[in-house]
Amino acid sequence: MPSGSPQQRALLAALLMRDGRTATASELIDAIWGEDPPSQALAAVRTYASRLRKILTANALVSESGGYAIRIRRDSVDLFVAQELALEAEKARAAGDRNQARTLIDRSLGLWDGEALANVPGPYAENQRTRLDEWRLQLLETRLELDLETGCHAEAVSELTALTAAHPLRERLRELLMLALYRSGRQAEALAVYADTRRLLAEELGVDPRAELSQLQQRILRADEELDRPSEDQAPGPQIARPAQLPATVPDFTGRASFVRELGARLAGSDGSVMAVSALAGIGGVGKTTLAVHVAHEARPHFPDGQLYIDLQGAGSRAAEPAAVLGSFLRALGVQDTSIPDSPEERAALYRSTIAGRRILILLDNARDAAQIRPLLPGASGCAALITSRVRMVDLAGAHLVDLDVMSPDEALQLFTRIVGEERVTSERKAALDVVAACGFLPLAIRIAASRLAARRTWTVSVLAAKLADERRRLDELQAGDLAVKATFELGYGQLEPDQARAFRLLGLADGPDVSLAAAAAALALPVQETEDLLEALVDTSLLESAAPGRYRYHDLVRLYARSCAERDESPEANETALSRLLDFYLATVTRVYTIERPGDRLPDHLEATEHEGLPFDGRQEALDWLYTEAHCLLACAQQAAAGGRLRRAVDLLWAAKDLAESGANSKQYESAALVTRDAARTAGDARAQGRAHTTLTHVCLIAGRYEEADEHARQADLLATRAQDPTPVFWSHNDRGIIALSMGRHAEADRFLQQAIEEARADDNGPGEASALCNLSRLYLSMGRTEQSIDLVQRGMDIYDRNGLTMRLANARYALGIALTQAGRLTEALDQLVGALNGFETNRQRLWEGTTLYRIAQAHLAARRPARAAQHAEQALAIGCIGGDHTRANVLITLGRALAALGQADRARACWREALAVHEASGAAEAAEVRGLLAPLNAA
Repeated sequence: MPSGSPQQRALLAALLMRDGRTATASELIDAIWGEDPPSQALAAVRTYASRLRKILTANALVSESGGYAIRIRRDSVDLFVAQELALEAEKARAAGDRNQARTLIDRSLGLWDGEALANVPGPYAENQRTRLDEWRLQLLETRLELDLETGCHAEAVSELTALTAAHPLRERLRELLMLALYRSGRQAEALAVYADTRRLLAEELGVDPRAELSQLQQRILRADEELDRPSEDQAPGPQIARPAQLPATVPDFTGRASFVRELGARLAGSDGSVMAVSALAGIGGVGKTTLAVHVAHEARPHFPDGQLYIDLQGAGSRAAEPAAVLGSFLRALGVQDTSIPDSPEERAALYRSTIAGRRILILLDNARDAAQIRPLLPGASGCAALITSRVRMVDLAGAHLVDLDVMSPDEALQLFTRIVGEERVTSERKAALDVVAACGFLPLAIRIAASRLAARRTWTVSVLAAKLADERRRLDELQAGDLAVKATFELGYGQLEPDQARAFRLLGLADGPDVSLAAAAAALALPVQETEDLLEALVDTSLLESAAPGRYRYHDLVRLYARSCAERDESPEANETALSRLLDFYLATVTRVYTIERPGDRLPDHLEATEHEGLPFDGRQEALDWLYTEAHCLLACAQQAAAGGRLRRAVDLLWAAKDLAESGANSKQYESAALVTRDAARTAGDARAQGRAHTTLTHVCLIAGRYEEADEHARQADLLATRAQDPTPVFWSHNDRGIIALSMGRHAEADRFLQQAIEEARADDNGPGEASALCNLSRLYLSMGRTEQSIDLVQRGMDIYDRNGLTMRLANARYALGIALTQAGRLTEALDQLVGALNGFETNRQRLWEGTTLYRIAQAHLAARRPARAAQHAEQALAIGCIGGDHTRANVLITLGRALAALGQADRARACWREALAVHEASGAAEAAEVRGLLAPLNAA
């Protein structure tokens, strides 16, 4: 809004809101002053208009019909942009694209910056403010509806809690909150929201909740299964046609609705003026031919002059020659044999002349490459070509390229059910899901598996699932008659150059979900550029997929085939060496990340040596990006390496990547890998590796709040490290045992272990380790009421972190200081520290620490008598999750209940406290008594 008097801003707002329409002088006077305008109102309007002309772009403000209008581009006014975005969101939602609709509404809401028309006077502006505020709330409700429809119910609870506190009488928000809570597994709270709403409406308005709210309560009471999932739009199944030269479409064609629409629209668009060429590429068995034939049948009415078909056999060793294909096409088009020329060029020219002016569809199936099909393409407008190939036709000018992936789980199950029969699948739905998953959702594999089962009436679905569960036998099981998944892959593998085949085999050995270019180069012991050329060649043949720039992945069944090739065509030593090089790459690079994140920490000095130097990083952000991008791959590598001769490096890889245990997203996979390495070390009798594995498991159990398990792992780590004369885990075990003892209320024991940890860190010149132990000791002193000593200790730890440049661990120290300051009643300082800690955890991707810090911020707001802010932060903590597992979650519920009670939502507060009490009573936690005290007055009432 440009500078000027309030009335000048009111004039500008009134004109802008009319979207280019003319406003008369009297309308503008009413808009600015209402029923009591000044005596010189008209002159004032003219003065304001004159000033606006000097501010706005040339010719933007025009005078006409005794009034004024502003004519500017609509996209220069946030309101109109927001309206367009909201309209596009409606269209996307109507088309079933909920994620796009949600994104568009978010963009629309993002254009709000505080109150609409803030500080603009006049009745018109006031009316518009009210209207826009209501529209914004409606957009929020729509966005939240889409959150629930797309499965983001847990994340929505926090925002809905804050909105219902701000708009307590808005029943739609209450309805959405009930649904979000129910889908988050919080049925009692959902019902409590209804009880709070009913009481509030009765007290404030003397009315009952609207029918929709009451119906939702009844559905929650009876645990209506339909509430657990959003409704899905059912696309009508495509109709199957049977034209002349096209092969018959399969009667059980399933899914692929978006591709059918996309390709069908493309072919229909060739009507009369355009020559359409669409090329489908994908792995063998993904259903390219089936889809192309189906789409061709669907498009037949658009091509009344005929449909041609040829299998070009491009995946085999004897691909069809274009000249021979042209001869057969010309015969099908009515050209006599004696009129067909001998040379390929003349045949191609006659072919194009013959189909000129006619509407013909040509289906070129199983093409080898673009060179094979160029002579077969029509040259006339109104014709169309549909091509399938394992090779992506990037060099085919003007072609519409389509990459065909495997089926969705729902589509795969539907195809399996159509072949096997509804009755057999319905009774064993889980086993059927296991079967299609074992088939990698590959249509050919599903069809083979289903056909085998359909032919064996004595088999159950579970029998087939058990057969496919054995990965080493899976490809052998997936064959029926002349159909075999392995044979399909053999065709592509047989056409590879030797170095391409080697890369295909060796990279298939790794267990990760995908592989980066740098990791592949390390495993193959090749330069990055040469490795990229090999991998891109494999992508072009559809034996490998490019998951993202610089990342590659195998289909599950292709990976099994690659491994069988490695066993057959490579020596065991070559396979082991490739995996060893990959592990070296991950360990060396993770160690670099750890060093960047924790300068001064001595752990990297005590890890196993590697031959690979690891990737260099320009800074900590790049290092963190790499760590979290590679998380699944490096954890899979550690788990796989534990079973080979690479055990010690596998354990150290986990130890150096311990941040992944705290991230939330990777915690379960990290724990699984740690358990595998622990068991492997125990079997191998390697005390050093076993002790270090117990150290990683201690960390995992601490994060999850399983303190007794953590204590046993820490004790074992201490004993085994001493036996193996490996001093490195000793400091960590003592530091961890101090945290565990503190969490379990054993203060003297906690003090002893933490003091030992401080001494050991100093002896190893491990400043960050000392700072960690000091911060933990401060938490102990705080629990003992020694608040000032606690603050002093954590500040000493922060000084060490500052000296070493440890921004990540500084967040932990700020978190500890925030708790201490909260207990000291220094709430403003406490919130400053906690918000700083939260920012640090967000920067370092520590989601569980984010949730825990939000819980502490909620406590500080509650202490400052800001219950609405406290409830909002507590809800966010519940949605994210916290360090300490169920124990901390129960404490968050206690805080949330206190906030809700202060907001007058007693029934929902009671539901929170009852859930917290159940957790604390089950674990025997001391907090159970506190919760009983909170519930007693409510239960008495």
